[in-house]
Amino acid sequence: MDVPHDNDETLSAFRSVPRTGVIFVMAEAGARGFRYGHPEWVNLGQGAPETGPLPGSVERLAHVEVSADAHEYAPVGGLWELRETVAALYNARYRRGMPSQYTAENVAIASGGRVALTRIAAALDAVNLGHLLPDYTAYAELLETFDRVIPIPVVVYARDGFYLSPQRLREEIVGRGLAAVLLSNPCNPTGRVVRGGELRAWIDICRELGCQLIFDEFYAHYLYDDVALAEGPSSSACRYVEDVDKDPVVVVDGLTKNWRYPGWRLSWTVGPRSLIERVTSAGSYLDGGAPHPLQAAAIPLLSPEVADQEARAIQSAFNDKRKLMVERSQQMGMQLAHVPQGAFYCFVNLDNLPESLRNGMDFFRAALERKVIVVPGEFFDVDPGKRRRHIPSRLRNYVRLSFGPSYDAIREGLMRLDDLVRTSR
Repeated sequence: MDVPHDNDETLSAFRSVPRTGVIFVMAEAGARGFRYGHPEWVNLGQGAPETGPLPGSVERLAHVEVSADAHEYAPVGGLWELRETVAALYNARYRRGMPSQYTAENVAIASGGRVALTRIAAALDAVNLGHLLPDYTAYAELLETFDRVIPIPVVVYARDGFYLSPQRLREEIVGRGLAAVLLSNPCNPTGRVVRGGELRAWIDICRELGCQLIFDEFYAHYLYDDVALAEGPSSSACRYVEDVDKDPVVVVDGLTKNWRYPGWRLSWTVGPRSLIERVTSAGSYLDGGAPHPLQAAAIPLLSPEVADQEARAIQSAFNDKRKLMVERSQQMGMQLAHVPQGAFYCFVNLDNLPESLRNGMDFFRAALERKVIVVPGEFFDVDPGKRRRHIPSRLRNYVRLSFGPSYDAIREGLMRLDDLVRTSR
């Protein structure tokens, strides 16, 4: 759903930019009195994790030292020392004993995930780019910004647990002429994780067919149950790359989710050197590079020991919150096609709720009256350019619930939603 801004004759030279997705959700909540930190509100729509200390986590940074040279611009591609540190982390985690290793030349630094993804999109040639449905809401605006990129939806279905098999990936690439595929992994909003032999098969297929895989790995520390046991502290497609400079694999990650520093807006892109050169060139005119002081301060956070300690603390604390949300939402009558293996969301179906709450937008507005924020599922039916606006969204009977907030906040929000459902019967 798009909500256009009021017309203003003084801005006649500018196009209207509607509020979409989470921006719309937060604007609607703000109109009813919500503000961040408001003690009466529970934000189960938030896309950020709680940022305070967790049991077993690394001590949270409270101060950033700014050296004299940090007042200067950093290179557009990022501080060399930070790029080396990111490369060393990926080699230590995913490429031990492998002949092909990442170097600083395989890494570019940017001001957050959206900026990194925009650089990648700007560096793409005229291509058919596949994107999964459902997936991250901001992909819609990203994919409609560059006219030469033709976004092609690849639908995954609730009946399959939102699963895309390697065989079907091959069929989509060949049948639709895809030259690139973009996805969040773990997935926002479904929590599905492409991993292990399945992920290796994806990369083998795309290497064979010359299709670029673009992985948004911002939830790579949020793994649960058998996935966490199999993958270790974190997951990445970089584990299955054979040649870091030839394989068609690029990943984007950052401090936002996996290190729980969303306010830093600091990310990195890891991929072949030729691609890194192109995204850096794009950054020179799109954004100019990430803040110098924050890049320098981030270096100690990316040692393998610190990163793995943070990942394990996240998995322990967030798994408890996940179990609470899965259990309580199902008790209310919400349905989960797939219990989340990763990220920190439950993408729930509302078909078994009272009729007045079966539509995601109706549920969202009713929840606002209880001072609880959720995100309607139709926003994840990513539709760049609104080419499918004539078709009712198949996700209109879903909402996304976040277990990013604290345990106590989640419990309170679920209690209010439970009361909403019971009083609506």
